[in-house]
Formats: sequence, C-alpha cells, structure tokens
Amino acid sequence: MPIDELQQMPALVVLERLPVPALAVDRLGTILFANDSFCDMVGYPADQLLSTNFEEIFQTVPADDRGVTLVGTDAARLVQLRHKYGYPVWASMSKSAMRRHDDTVALVTFHDRTEDLWLNKAE
Repeated sequence: MPIDELQQMPALVVLERLPVPALAVDRLGTILFANDSFCDMVGYPADQLLSTNFEEIFQTVPADDRGVTLVGTDAARLVQLRHKYGYPVWASMSKSAMRRHDDTVALVTFHDRTEDLWLNKAE
C-alpha cells in the first residue's frame, strides 16, 4: 500500500524532495541540512552550506531568534538571507517542525518573498 511505502521512506529523502526550501540547524546554529530548493534560493551548493553557521547566511532574523530559538512561535517570520553573490533574499520562514523542548534540531521551511517585496516597493 502507498502508506507503507511512505512510512519506510527516510526523512532526509522526503525533505530533499520537498518543492519548498527547507533548512535544519542544531542548537548552536550549525546548518545540518539544506535541500536543493534552499540551495537554489541562496545560490550555494549543499556541501558549502553544511557545517556553516546560520548567521553566515542570515542577514537579519526576527529579534527573538538566536540559534535553536528558530523554534519560535510566530507562524511566518520575515528574514533576510544573504545570497552567495551578496544580494539580499527576503523570505518568510516557518516555525520549526521540531516542537518539543528537548529537540536538538530546528527544521524550517521558507517562501522566497524577494520578488513580491521588490514589486510592492516599485508600486
């Protein structure tokens, strides 16, 4: 049955196949996982992002966020990421899918808002 196949699929395979940018960081802010969609959004290959600290990619984060506090409670927070070529990438960041206090990883998804914000500013 299809549900059996889904239950057997490793989480990293599912995360990689997501059509939305996804990122996982540990409590110190070290990037543990970035799917292809996230890599495309910020212009870095995955091997350059792994073991990088999120502060090297995030130009601005919500005031209440540091390290694993990416687990915050706001449903969609606007962040500014730094593209490989230096220009800003604005994105809405989800709250973490990891919600227990003892989770050691924050897993978030993004929606690229750069073009929307640029077009609204032009109006």
